[in-house]
Amino acid sequence: MEKRTDKNSYTIIFAIGMVIIVGFILAFLASSLKPRISENERLEKQQNILYAMGINENEGTSANFVSTDAAPELFKKYIKQQLVIQNGKATANDEAYLIDVKKEQANAKAGKARQLPLFVGEKDGKTFYIAPIRGKGLWDAIWAYIAMDENMVVQGAYFDHKGETPGLGANIKQRFFMDDFIGEHLMANGAFKGINVAKGNADPKNNDKTDNEVDAIAGATITGDGVSAMIRSDLKLYVPYFKTLKN
Repeated sequence: MEKRTDKNSYTIIFAIGMVIIVGFILAFLASSLKPRISENERLEKQQNILYAMGINENEGTSANFVSTDAAPELFKKYIKQQLVIQNGKATANDEAYLIDVKKEQANAKAGKARQLPLFVGEKDGKTFYIAPIRGKGLWDAIWAYIAMDENMVVQGAYFDHKGETPGLGANIKQRFFMDDFIGEHLMANGAFKGINVAKGNADPKNNDKTDNEVDAIAGATITGDGVSAMIRSDLKLYVPYFKTLKN
């Protein structure tokens, strides 16, 4: 006599039951952890913004954020205004840091108006304008927070990536690369030029801050090209706002 558990129908029912149970557990975990995940993302953005304007715990050659415990208070202390720029108009918005740059890029490709978040910080009597940007590296997404002064001269930068090659493209988040951008001019003769991550740069020590170039990372040409393209495409969108600062 055939056992009930030997039937194909039992196997199918058991498999369906397990899928339902596992799906329910995963959905429950996703729902219950969503607030914590959102909070971690918020803190990370605050750390990135603060890092770009020089509020960090760097030691030696290592790049270190302020702690997650300290980030909210420091963000409140140093970030004086959050703006959303859309259709050339800047509007104050205390939740600008929640704007998803990836989604806004997709909206722009679909012909919709893109929202551009911008964070205005003050430190030691100096004003910083920090813009989040996003692009494509060799394997996956790359992104950055670029701090500028009113002339679009870079005052600090933080780069990160999703899946660049360790020891090569992944080095965009190392201090030796990020610090090279400090002092670099995004404008030249009144026009936006961006910053080119240049292989064979004639200024490897980066003494010339007006050549719109920084030295490339050896073996990471495509990642460097992605950084150049990201800066050129995203930061150019902020030029109209910076021109209003001159009026």
